[in-house]
Amino acid sequence: MEIKFDGKRALVTGGGKGIGRGIAIRLAECGAQTVAVSRTEADLAALRAEHPSIETHVVDLSDWTTARRAIESLGHFDLLVNSAGVSRIAPFVDVKEEDFDFVFNTNIKALFNVSQAVAKSMIARETGGAIVNISSAASTQAVSEHAVYCSSKGAVDSLTTVMALELARYNIRTNAVNPTAVMTDMGKYSWSDPAKAQPLINRIPLRRFAEVEDVVNAVIWLLSDKAGYVNGVTLPLEGGLLVA
Repeated sequence: MEIKFDGKRALVTGGGKGIGRGIAIRLAECGAQTVAVSRTEADLAALRAEHPSIETHVVDLSDWTTARRAIESLGHFDLLVNSAGVSRIAPFVDVKEEDFDFVFNTNIKALFNVSQAVAKSMIARETGGAIVNISSAASTQAVSEHAVYCSSKGAVDSLTTVMALELARYNIRTNAVNPTAVMTDMGKYSWSDPAKAQPLINRIPLRRFAEVEDVVNAVIWLLSDKAGYVNGVTLPLEGGLLVA
């Protein structure tokens, strides 16, 4: 199934590493004029060196006003992938306010802010568009010591459905993908200990965590016209974990 985004502009947050990086590269390969933003210049420099056609910008999404101005300055986008995400691990009773703010400021507040800016441009130009939010299987599956992360991804799912409801009248589709653990840097932070990871893998019928490619394939499909009647979905990418 060939998917092309010729003539489309795409924005990927968290595009410097992990899932976001993979999505940015695939979008460019599919013909989209792709812009990747990240808070880390070194990651963006490495991306540019490998894929010079991808435009990159350092943006701290955790600052509402600065991020809004930066995103608006980048111009109009037809496609948006909210991939920026962070995590802090601690038992529920030990979570501190700064842990909560750190995770929620990026995982939901920044996603809300960027989506609002991009959607307003789509509405003003009457071009329609597609938005995909990177959520997690942890939005519905409780994970020990992930109280803040799970809560933030539950908020992403809820926001996705509201965006889908309100933006559909402007021909803007909004969906989310919900992978289980992916062995990116953030995934390794949470799941590098085999004693912790193996019990979860044993619960997954496919007996493995997700690969970046699994998530990229789902996101590209949801952004494309092949998924033109898909709206408001939170797509599980968890190898059957939810039915096991």
